[in-house]
Amino acid sequence: MLEKEYLELADLLYPNTKDVNYYLNKFAPRVTSGEVTRLAPSPTGYLHIGQLYQALIHRMLANSTGGIFYMRLEDTDNKREVENAGQIAYDMLCRFGLKPDEGYRGDNMTEIGDYGPYVQSHRLEIYYAFAHELVKCGKAFPCFCQMAENKEEILRRREEELEETSDLEVKDPCRNLTLSEIKEKLSKGEKFALRLKSSGTKDKTFEFTDEIKGKKEIRENLKDDVLIKSNGIPVYAFAHVVDDTLMHTSIIVRGQEWFQSLPVHIELSKALNLPVFKYAHTPSVCVLDESGNKRKISKRKDTFADVRFFLEKGYPVEAVCEYLLNLLNSDFELWRKNNPTLHYFEFPFEINKVGVTNPLFDFMKLNDISKSIISRYTAEQVYASLVAWATEWNKASLSLIEENKDVLLNMFAIDRGGERPRKDITYFSEVLDLYN
Repeated sequence: MLEKEYLELADLLYPNTKDVNYYLNKFAPRVTSGEVTRLAPSPTGYLHIGQLYQALIHRMLANSTGGIFYMRLEDTDNKREVENAGQIAYDMLCRFGLKPDEGYRGDNMTEIGDYGPYVQSHRLEIYYAFAHELVKCGKAFPCFCQMAENKEEILRRREEELEETSDLEVKDPCRNLTLSEIKEKLSKGEKFALRLKSSGTKDKTFEFTDEIKGKKEIRENLKDDVLIKSNGIPVYAFAHVVDDTLMHTSIIVRGQEWFQSLPVHIELSKALNLPVFKYAHTPSVCVLDESGNKRKISKRKDTFADVRFFLEKGYPVEAVCEYLLNLLNSDFELWRKNNPTLHYFEFPFEINKVGVTNPLFDFMKLNDISKSIISRYTAEQVYASLVAWATEWNKASLSLIEENKDVLLNMFAIDRGGERPRKDITYFSEVLDLYN
């Protein structure tokens, strides 16, 4: 197509959009010199322990650099959306002491910050403006192909993408449609998805330095990836580049499963003449399967994948966070030994000290940390924590606990304090059995 035809096509697909410079100027650079980080969960279920693990990185990075940690809700997968999941995610971050400074704050509270909306479904006009820009520059095209509806085909395609990703060359046939052919399809009411017109060359690579993985050689993107689905909703790759640019995220911290899709994200940034982000791909927290092999913590198989598990058991939230810090930075344990009374936020966290191997979740280690933390409580703090736990999770026991307050306080006080305090309580749900 000629340049004027690309412009006509862009106006045809995405009419009446603002110029991208309107948004780039509207959302001015932040005044902070610290890291700007974000957690962007999808409201498709509870907050996963792996997301809490990453939220801890975001919070520590923002704290240690005088930056900002914000929350964005990526609610573009409405088929899998679970009611109140966004609210639960925000509430859990607050419960675990990782409250965002800015952004989405649940369904019933007004957002905080100058870079919203922080819910992706409220940002469609912004995405369409950037989509218009890509089409206008000849870097994206409408695709009218029918997607596979068969469940087995979808699962097979996903498996191929996960295994081969950037090695798999996929050039969509619709990239060669003429303007007149596109107009004819649109006149018939055919729906379209917007795809990136990939410019990658087979066997051509580039160097990229990940903040955790270090310098890597990566193949160029070879796939005409979908950017906006036929229902008008953007996919993660496109929304991420647009949102994190306009919200001035300074570092993208996410799971290592996204590393294989890095080439398309970098190509998108360059196609829009935007700076390429700093990326840090974290290792996955794992468990051992029946065969003794590592696997990621599973929502289906592991009850503790839901972070509410730890609240229901009665673990102190600081015990869970300190354990996760142990997994993130190997020198945290020595720091804690030398600084037993300091809050873990004072630990000098460094992103480049996050290991590259997948750590195993070890309940014995978590329990040791939890016992040590509870051992530093006064008898009154132990009792108050027990009451708070029972009020939320075991109301039937509350009257018994309150009736025996003096007895419990006396028992909690035995061998408490000093250099070697007793460490019999692991979490508060076991107190009822310990003090039968």
